[in-house]
Amino acid sequence: MFEKLLEWDRNSFIFLNNLGIEGYDLFWSLITNFSTWIPLFVLFLVLIFKNYPKKEALSMLITIIGTVILIAMVTGVVKELIARLRPADNDEIKSLIRVLVDPYGFSFFSGHAASSFGITTIVYLFLKEKINWGLFFYIWPFLFVFSRIYVGVHYPLDLIVGAMVGILFAVFSYRLYKGLKNPAQGKAISDR
Repeated sequence: MFEKLLEWDRNSFIFLNNLGIEGYDLFWSLITNFSTWIPLFVLFLVLIFKNYPKKEALSMLITIIGTVILIAMVTGVVKELIARLRPADNDEIKSLIRVLVDPYGFSFFSGHAASSFGITTIVYLFLKEKINWGLFFYIWPFLFVFSRIYVGVHYPLDLIVGAMVGILFAVFSYRLYKGLKNPAQGKAISDR
């Protein structure tokens, strides 16, 4: 069963990666770069500080940063423990794929997927009662994650697991924040 899953993962990666068109390489190379998304992060900050008192907004910002640090630490430990080679380092498929970014480190699970889905989820949870269009935030992590296949640095399972880890840590951090802010509200949230 596990071998079948890895075979699906490898074959899906090769198929999706080979859908790439040279004319779009610059676009996807920009999409995969974290710094391209700085305006979105600024928007997140503006929305949080616009919709909450300064002290509460600062607490939320600290929670977001703490969540990202925790995700990065867990990602680093898991990558070293699993030690899965990136597609570009896999001699079996190296000649079959397009690689636009020179990857480093191990592949499983994707820190880009975990952090982008983690940031998006916790920001969405903080703002869901203040704005009604927050689900559009998820355009970012979906594009960002797909770019990792396009540029040749992650398998689909790396991204799926990374996204799930990011979402789980964001929900945990949000609930912890709510529980510390208002213990009665935190208990009500955890009873659901």
